[in-house]
Amino acid sequence: MTKKTVAPVPAPAKTKLPVRQPTIALALGGGGARGLAHILVLEAFDEMGLRPKIIAGVSIGAIFGAAYASGLSGKEIRAHATEVLKKRFDLVRDLISARVRAERRIWNPLSIGSAFLAPDTLLDIILPKRIARDFAHLDIPLKIVASDFYAQEPAIFSAGPLRQAIAASMALPVVFEPVVVGGRVFIDGGLVNPLPFDIIAGEADLTVAIDVSGSPLRRAGRAKPKAWEALFASSFIFERTIIKEKLRSRQPDVYIDAGTSRYQLLDFLKIEEILTAATPAKERFKAQLARVLEAETLEILEAIEPPPPAKDVRRLKRLTRPRLLRRRRSRKS
Repeated sequence: MTKKTVAPVPAPAKTKLPVRQPTIALALGGGGARGLAHILVLEAFDEMGLRPKIIAGVSIGAIFGAAYASGLSGKEIRAHATEVLKKRFDLVRDLISARVRAERRIWNPLSIGSAFLAPDTLLDIILPKRIARDFAHLDIPLKIVASDFYAQEPAIFSAGPLRQAIAASMALPVVFEPVVVGGRVFIDGGLVNPLPFDIIAGEADLTVAIDVSGSPLRRAGRAKPKAWEALFASSFIFERTIIKEKLRSRQPDVYIDAGTSRYQLLDFLKIEEILTAATPAKERFKAQLARVLEAETLEILEAIEPPPPAKDVRRLKRLTRPRLLRRRRSRKS
């Protein structure tokens, strides 16, 4: 009796699957005029052909995060910011006079009856017309951090009117009036979470954090800071402390210090200087993000193990079944 030879089963052809692009969660920190550096990071995303899956922002990071999530490109945000800060003289006058009043009122605290600027009024001037009115209308999901004044805890806005959330997040004491939403009083979110990468951790494959908090620098030929400089810088000192403590317990995949420490809270008129100072940070960001994306993509490729086509599985079962039956019969005999 001749034995039947069974033809070997051909190995299933490998199917090339489209490589999934790793997703990115972006956190934009607070830092006053130093936060103009965020514009360069948003430009970098556009230049690399990337788009965040979700954004978290606080204070000025909430402003630029809202603009980008509304569909504006980094270049459009730069052009709008430059136009606002160079051509709208009413805003220029308000910012300069705020600095003058700050220096004067420090020496006469009894005269402080109200803040220098109303956040809503300022937002009417600085926000682009194309910015969404509600979180539901954003192209990219957004979370905005503010500080609940009486509850003494962070508050996260992710739904409802967008403008009031931004106003609450940027309401730095003394400079801006507190913002009341739903009976709760809010002030600047940077006082509780100046770099909110933790609130979007796990929302994407990668987490990116842009730190613009900076730190005070010693002025040449000056033994100590002016009173108003110390007042405004004090908030950045403890914000920086908060960030350092957060980084000890948890780190984002990409962390960038924008390198704009020497600029003050209200140095918005120095926009070109700040953008120039932050350009090296932009290049570091692009290089670091490219490396992390490459490593993450390799991990995704290694995890892909396509199953054999269904018809090959059925053929394999038909060919191997007689062998299994013969083995069972031999065991019984």
